[in-house]
Amino acid sequence: MKKFRRFRSDFRNNEKIILRDFLAMERTTLANERTFFSYIRTSFYLIIAGIAFVKLKDFEPLSWVGYALFFISAFLLTFGIIRYQLLQKKLNRFYDDSEIEERFKTDKNKE
Repeated sequence: MKKFRRFRSDFRNNEKIILRDFLAMERTTLANERTFFSYIRTSFYLIIAGIAFVKLKDFEPLSWVGYALFFISAFLLTFGIIRYQLLQKKLNRFYDDSEIEERFKTDKNKE
């Protein structure tokens, strides 16, 4: 029987963690959080615009645009959450947190 192909990589990092790598991981984590917050911010802006289209009398013929913006906002927020979690899992799989702290502490003690 044929083996199933795996869609994720089973790569395991066995290299020694140096300060540059540790800082790069921190930058990547912060960039991931920044991107996630921008998804949240954009989703809230779309909700506010949707409320404006639905509630204001001048835009009453365009109330369908408000409901469309609600749907787009929910989709965008869901997409942002999923994307954030996938990248966070990938980072955690690549560098195990306990392993990083242990290696970083032993390197610091040698200096």
